[in-house]
Amino acid sequence: MAALAYNLGKREINHYFSVRSAKVLALVAVLLLALCHLASRRYRGNDSCEYLLSSGRFLGEKVWQPHSCMMHKYKISEAKNCLVDKHIAFIGDSRIRQLFYSFVKIINPQFKEEGNKHENIPFEDKTASVKVDFLWHPEVNGSMKQCIKVWTEDSVAKPHVVVAGAATWSIKIHNGSNEALSQYKMNITSIAPLLEKLAKTSDVYWVLQDPVYEDLLSENRKMITNEKIDAYNEAAISILNSSSRNSKSNVKMFSVSKLIAQETIMESLDGLHLPESSRETSAMILMNVYCNRILKPVDGSCCQPRPPLTLLQKLAACFFTLSIIGYLIFYIIHHNAHRKNKPCTDLESGEEKKNIINPPVSPLGILLQSFCKLGLIMAYFYMCDRANLFMKENKFYTHSTFFIPIIYILVLGVFYNENTKETKVLNREQTDEWKGWMQLVILIYHISGASTFLPVYMHIRVLVAAYLFQTGYGHFSYFWIKGDFGIHRVCQVLFRLNFLVVVLCIVMDRPYQFYYFVPLVTVWFMVIYVTLALWPQIIQKKANGNCFWHFGLLLKLAFLLLCICFLAYSQGAFEKIFSLWPLSKCFELKGNVYEWWFRWRLDRYVVFHGMLFAFIYLALQKRQVLSEGKGEPLFSNKVSNFLLFISVVSFLTYSIWASSCKNKAECNELHPSVSVVQILAFILIRNIPGYARSVYSSFFAWFGKISLELFICQYHIWLAADTRGILVLIPGNPMLNIIVSTFIFVCVAHEISQITNDLAQIIIPKDNSSLLKRLACIAAFFCGLLILSSVQDKSRH
Repeated sequence: MAALAYNLGKREINHYFSVRSAKVLALVAVLLLALCHLASRRYRGNDSCEYLLSSGRFLGEKVWQPHSCMMHKYKISEAKNCLVDKHIAFIGDSRIRQLFYSFVKIINPQFKEEGNKHENIPFEDKTASVKVDFLWHPEVNGSMKQCIKVWTEDSVAKPHVVVAGAATWSIKIHNGSNEALSQYKMNITSIAPLLEKLAKTSDVYWVLQDPVYEDLLSENRKMITNEKIDAYNEAAISILNSSSRNSKSNVKMFSVSKLIAQETIMESLDGLHLPESSRETSAMILMNVYCNRILKPVDGSCCQPRPPLTLLQKLAACFFTLSIIGYLIFYIIHHNAHRKNKPCTDLESGEEKKNIINPPVSPLGILLQSFCKLGLIMAYFYMCDRANLFMKENKFYTHSTFFIPIIYILVLGVFYNENTKETKVLNREQTDEWKGWMQLVILIYHISGASTFLPVYMHIRVLVAAYLFQTGYGHFSYFWIKGDFGIHRVCQVLFRLNFLVVVLCIVMDRPYQFYYFVPLVTVWFMVIYVTLALWPQIIQKKANGNCFWHFGLLLKLAFLLLCICFLAYSQGAFEKIFSLWPLSKCFELKGNVYEWWFRWRLDRYVVFHGMLFAFIYLALQKRQVLSEGKGEPLFSNKVSNFLLFISVVSFLTYSIWASSCKNKAECNELHPSVSVVQILAFILIRNIPGYARSVYSSFFAWFGKISLELFICQYHIWLAADTRGILVLIPGNPMLNIIVSTFIFVCVAHEISQITNDLAQIIIPKDNSSLLKRLACIAAFFCGLLILSSVQDKSRH
């Protein structure tokens, strides 16, 4: 009864919610969200700096998240690079002095808070020619006015950044009287025009007063109440914002520190001054406001303008626009022709003539339709991760954000289980299932920011290795059994692996190596192909006739292992090979191939392990050593139980080692040699019991079929800022945002998978003469791409 209800439930879901209807819903959602964000931008403005200076929330206890944009954490070298030959001035009371110290410590962490508190404090870093001054002016009065007035004179060198603010001393000295507030208003009114004039040549920030923790205030500070502070802040805002009559004030209000203080003032030692962590956050916000537009960090989207379109991006936009127009023309012509061929009624007999079968869609129609869809999808990619339409936020890791979704998808995977069509080891349905759940775990790992937690990082490294293991296993098995070393097979695989990445490199202006996994599997596929295709070509059919050929194949594999070891321990040789033009254009990242060497070296043996496993498994299968019938254990009961025990112990041992790992560098060094232990343990646990081999999760398998597209698409339409942040389609509701963005992301990945398959059939024909012509066109296209890329690089420099 339960099984019947389960099957009926699945049928009901599939009947009302198909992939096609899901994609239509995703398209409607994208259009509505784009319109909402456009309207919001027009109404609220498009300046992310304003959001950074005025709004945000804490993620956890110490990570500050500005509204709608990402904040970069500046290192010492970056801060010096940004502030070279710059002068920054802080003017105000003890709270501004705190902010000054925290700002300086970003440039020089060894700078100590010492000296007379009620005097000016200079700082200079001669290596970067950075000058930061604190000027003691605890009240908004004639003294502060004179200091600012000097900078407004034409002959005087002006600071590049001025950070000012004061009020608590006025409240304290005058015992919180209303006369003091009136005098504050008069003083700030007289200073406002000077600040406005200075703001035309310098960046000027007025820091609003943070709240106090009244219970901790000393007796001589009891008059500094939050009510008084709010009154002084309102006065500053109303006067400074109205100081420029004809346009918006150039003096920026630094009000975000109020929000930070509201969350942290209870940690204050005296109730007035903020704890160090809060001051550091405010200082980092100031650094982001000034430096993001100069250094343009990828994970610092606040205060950054949209990057200008490159030549290749403009050409891509023209191509996709022409494809859309071409498809519309083709569709209209085809639709009109179809209407003319519709069946009509025979007037004499009164009967309808026989239906004319709709002609199949021509390759040109499929080609235009595919590029039309792809063009619209690429527009969505660009809107998500290059335009400033949608919002972006930083990641923040907690154990619950990683493990709860893992449990959730595990339950879904168990719910959708079916019998396999075949019960062989690593059959197609099982490998799709394996790819699917691994990809889902990797996606959760990326969006939760779990790379900061070393045990999770080490287990994810095994999943990446398992993908490469499948690459070695799958391609070796195909070439060994089929013996098909034809160019068509190679082109099909290379096209399916690289088509989307090549398009994204052009549209998103990113190097090929940026999508590191695709170059990795592409190179390893070519290594497998060359190893097996070179003379003497040894395949299963040939080896069955003479066991000597098995020995020959093992020699080939041994030579491959020797080459891998040589390149792994000879970084110079590796870099010389991949620094040759045009390989360097594909494998360089930030001007060198180190990143590529590091990525390749991290999983250098696992593809070889996959090939060796495939050879051993197929040899045992051919000699009928394995029992692969439905419900049968893979070996005899004793052997199966023994291997299962060893596998479980090995699996757990690796997990314990990975979980106790303390140093990422040391663990990465051991990973290439030991990752295969957990992979083989999983394979044996999954395949030795007959009942486990006879079922699979259709839920995971469905995702496994589009795992490559999911891995690539996540960079830009699920994550943001090239994976460093999270795309925010629905602000203010993280859970709903994840649900909606994930739904659209999965639909897009599935559609791209279908587009790639359709284009592969057309662009890579089976006829060799036609294929060679297409390859010549593809070669010409890539030559043009390399030339344009070189021209683009020169224009940038």
